[in-house]
Order: sequence, then structure tokens, then C-alpha cells
Amino acid sequence: MTLARAAVEAFKSSALVSWRSTGKLQQTIGGCIEKTGRALHSGNQSTVRIWPELSGKGRYFDFCSRLIPASIDFVEESPLCTTLRKDGHSVRTVEHLLSALEGTGVDNCRIEILNSDHNDPSVEVPIFDGSAKEWVEAIEQVGLTVAMDRNGRSCDKLAPYLTHPVLVSKGDSVISAFPSKEINISYGINFPQVSAISLQWFSSVVCTDSFFSKQIAPSRTFCIYEEVEKMRNAGLIKGGSIENAVVFSTSKGLLNPPLRSPEEPCRHKILDLIGDVSLFARDGSQGIPVANIVAYKGSHALHAAFVRQLSGIS
Repeated sequence: MTLARAAVEAFKSSALVSWRSTGKLQQTIGGCIEKTGRALHSGNQSTVRIWPELSGKGRYFDFCSRLIPASIDFVEESPLCTTLRKDGHSVRTVEHLLSALEGTGVDNCRIEILNSDHNDPSVEVPIFDGSAKEWVEAIEQVGLTVAMDRNGRSCDKLAPYLTHPVLVSKGDSVISAFPSKEINISYGINFPQVSAISLQWFSSVVCTDSFFSKQIAPSRTFCIYEEVEKMRNAGLIKGGSIENAVVFSTSKGLLNPPLRSPEEPCRHKILDLIGDVSLFARDGSQGIPVANIVAYKGSHALHAAFVRQLSGIS
């Protein structure tokens, strides 16, 4: 049995998708990436080293010698970010890094996390400027290479093609997806209390790596100034500042201009979606489904619910 056929056999768990060849080979990074920065929620410093990996290994975190696959199977509910947890250890705020890896085509890699507090069973990925821009630039600097297995053989890269419509919702928040020949994403947000945001949509055909790196990756996370104190009282955004987020006020509008694009908040939601949906990937496959995806007022929790539905997880 060929590697490609074996991979297809391994993916028959969900009747909602059909795994097909992308016509490309699985890739990994051309060298080690190391970056240190402050985390958004904990405010702590952490160092991330991303290492090349064999084909079929996929993307996974290595924290305190515990291996945590970048998989929906290990997602833990957490506020304002995506957290992976296994055997009592957790890695928090993984979405921007995973979005950069999925968006640039890094199918296999080991992500080593170094925490200054060796007794802490949790760690958080640095936030940098609140976007995926620095991760993409670091990946572009080392480049990509075809990933080989232990026997020096390359492996076909598969993508999940949606075969039936999917819908997940909570209140007026919704994600729907429909079969398509290419990846289309439309994302809407609505903040009626903030006139500088209000109701906006951004739609795109995600067809090339360059589109992601230029149109999506630079978009920063955003927040409402009047909600900052409440979030900090809840133990969140201890490392947040105007250096790593776009800040809007209900009365004063945008507090730290300029925006990088007119729809930067919407584009950032697509960045988050790509990172969260990348958790559908297995064994070096593509995570984001080939589908027409429409999301409105989504969240990390709703993104995870969407991936669980794709995976056939109740």
C-alpha cells in the first residue's frame, strides 16, 4: 500500500469530508526557528523553537518533554484563546502560530516551548505584535523543504474536501460550510456599540501562500478599551498593550491608528479561524477544508465546535 493510500485509509472517520491529494508533497521548514517574546494573557516570557520534522509526523508541541499534537483531540475550553492540554500540561494561545504554519504550508514540525518557570505545567506562545506577521517572516527566512520519512521517501499531501454542508451555532454566532472546489472564507463581525468597527465583512479566496502572508497574517488582534479592566480582573491580557493589539473605544474610536487594512478586525478573525481549523490536520495533511466557509460573530470555542463536527466528535 502506498503512503498516500495509507493516509487516505486513516482518514475515513468522518463522512463529511473526502481526503484527496493536493498534488503537492508534504513540507517542513528548512532550518530551526527561535523566537522569544511576552505572552498576551499571562504576561510571561517564553521561547519557541520550531524544528524540521519527518513527513507524516504533522505539527506538535514539545513542552517539558511532553508531546502535545496540534489536534482538536487536545483542545481545552479557555477564554479568548485556543489551548491544547495533555497529561496535565498545556500550551495556551496557539492560534496565531498554527495559522502561520497552516497558511505558509509547514505541514510537519516540532514546536519546542521553553518556559522560564520550570515548575509551571502551562506555557503560552508569545503574542508579538498581535498578528502572525513575525511567524510568517521567520518561516520565509529559513524557507521550506520537502519532508522525507525515515527511509528518505516523500509523502503526498492530502486535503479534506467537504462533501456535505456543515452548520454550528451558538445564539446568533454561526459557522456554516458548503462543498466547493476551492477554499472561500467570508467572515462577519458586529460591534454596534463601537462605531469605528460596527458591522463589517471580509471575503477571500484562499488560494495561495502569498495571499495569506500579505492579506491575512499582518492583521492584529483587537479589543474594546472599556472591556480591558474587566478582562484583567479575570486574569486575562496581563501582557496586553497598544503594541500588540488594535484598541477601539466606544466613545473615542480607534485609539492607536493606523489600521493595516480597513477590515483589519475581520481579517484577524480569519487568521484565528485558519489557526483553529488547522487542528483538523493529521499526519502532515492540510487542516483547513476545501469548502465555502461563512462565519458570523465567531469565537475560538465556535471554531473548535466546527472542527469537532468535521471530525465526527460529538
